[in-house]
Amino acid sequence: MTTGRSGPSRAKVAAVAGAAVGGTTVVASAAGSLTAAAYFARRVLTPDAHRPDDVVVRCADGRAVVLDTNAETVVPGRYGLWTSGGAGHARLGDVLELDAAAGLVTRELLGVDAGDIGPGPARWNQYFYAAPPDDSLGLPTEHVTYDGELGSMPAWLVPPPGGPGSRWAVLVHGRGARLEEALRMIPPLHAQGWTCLVPSYRNDHGVPAGPDGRYALGLSEWRDVDAALGYAAARGATEILLGGWSMGGAIVLQLLDRSPRAEMVSRVVLDAPVVDWGDVLAHHAREHHIPRPVGSLARAMMRQRWGHRLVGVHEGVDLALTDWVHRADELRHRVLLIHSADDEFVPFGPSLALAQARPDLVTFEEWRLARHCKEWNTEPARWEDLVAAYAAG
Repeated sequence: MTTGRSGPSRAKVAAVAGAAVGGTTVVASAAGSLTAAAYFARRVLTPDAHRPDDVVVRCADGRAVVLDTNAETVVPGRYGLWTSGGAGHARLGDVLELDAAAGLVTRELLGVDAGDIGPGPARWNQYFYAAPPDDSLGLPTEHVTYDGELGSMPAWLVPPPGGPGSRWAVLVHGRGARLEEALRMIPPLHAQGWTCLVPSYRNDHGVPAGPDGRYALGLSEWRDVDAALGYAAARGATEILLGGWSMGGAIVLQLLDRSPRAEMVSRVVLDAPVVDWGDVLAHHAREHHIPRPVGSLARAMMRQRWGHRLVGVHEGVDLALTDWVHRADELRHRVLLIHSADDEFVPFGPSLALAQARPDLVTFEEWRLARHCKEWNTEPARWEDLVAAYAAG
């Protein structure tokens, strides 16, 4: 039976339906990419509220500790181990025995600083030390505060014999790290007569958070470290050595570019620094099988106003400003740059490229075997000799 008005053909209905399904798929795909990009960006910019245990102790005696093998526990060098939920701490030395078939590694036990060490979960401590300089290094230490942009900021001040002089070193830890990360640089600097100041910055534990509670990857944190330089100047500093690890290196580079106090800085020591955040994010996107367009979208969301609410930032984070390979001609300070070719977290390619672009200012020291920010751990004597010689110049 027919009517006077003909309906759409089956072919036309199918085409319209197909277009609708295809459009829905495109929208869903776009929404999924936006969600994935926002999640990736937030992971990069959000401080970790809790660091879980990542090592298992199988047994221990007065001279050695047996651990499950993982990427950290089998690397040569000296490291720390937090036990009892962080209440205990032990210092470990080199590998004594590796049983790959059983998945076990035996390491030298150098000492127990607090608590007990026995079977159970623990957390790897790359800093080796786990207490302020007076306890860890036996050096007189002032626990001071300085006025930062967001409020009172705590710091450790370690003067050389005779008290603070005019040469100060300001040592900046990395993203999510503790002040103890900087302790390894204090002995060689202390021996050369430098007053060492280890400052905190926004979003550190127990320190005022930024307005949005997010990292800005050095683009705002530098102002907190700049305030530390102001504190040093007020106490008589006329020459500054800046040291930085990982994101601490990115913070130092921003300070050198933006602060009027940069003229006080005579030399810089960078260990496994983030020389280009874009390269770091691209590396982690590959490691986590994140499609390149999603990674690019995450960068755009950090930078552009439309993405700020989704990412959770008040100010844009423009990664182009952190690319010191492309900005190499803007570098004005001499730098000792230490980086391991085996760094799994911050690839050393940009560090090498910066050194090659500015051989007039950058002295590059390449490491092997060391994982991220663990160059000192694997070769402490070499590391300290390099820093001491550089600081003595």
